[in-house]
Amino acid sequence: MSLLSRLLGKRGPAPTEMGPLYEPVREAMREVQAYARSHGGQIHLLGVSPEGDVTIRMTGTCSGCPLSDITLKVGIERQLRLLVPGVGRVVQVQ
Repeated sequence: MSLLSRLLGKRGPAPTEMGPLYEPVREAMREVQAYARSHGGQIHLLGVSPEGDVTIRMTGTCSGCPLSDITLKVGIERQLRLLVPGVGRVVQVQ
């Protein structure tokens, strides 16, 4: 959570699962977020299962974007797998 969000009391969705890869994935999401933010969207980390599956929610302009499936697989999932060994699949929920 950014300093501004903390000061304003705004928080993203609470994680649903916090497996052993949660912290490394959370750190890696900072880099992954840059692309979404540059297009007016956000990616919220909802959880990481013990098996390494990552659950996210896309908001802003990313929500409902016709290219969000491509961004999910080619951008987010590929980047997280490179940055955090052990990440399995990335699943988007609404």
